[in-house]
Amino acid sequence: MVQITFSPINELVIHEIISIDYEDLIRERVTPAGNMPLYWCNGILFSFSSMPMSKSIIKDYLNGKIHWVEVHYTKKDTYEPILELDDEQFKTTLKIRVIDTTQSLLHLDFIKWLKNNQKIK
Repeated sequence: MVQITFSPINELVIHEIISIDYEDLIRERVTPAGNMPLYWCNGILFSFSSMPMSKSIIKDYLNGKIHWVEVHYTKKDTYEPILELDDEQFKTTLKIRVIDTTQSLLHLDFIKWLKNNQKIK
């Protein structure tokens, strides 16, 4: 039988955190290749950028340490699977998928830390 090992992340390093306007957060997820999802956890809507893989980042990852280059967030009390925004530039309604990550231990710990260390509007 194959041995299965669960090795959760034990450290998250965040290099930049920015509180951003709700509409700007939605707009930033629109790309020419398609729309990128947002994440929602315990009243916070957010996005993050991971570090590009390099030898040192892979080494950190294998040792349970991940890096997020930048996190953008805004307060949003309730979860909605799809967010819509009427956009005047594209003359259309933008639809962004939202992933509920309240089952993620990493995201739960991050949101708890964020609420304790940032001034949430």
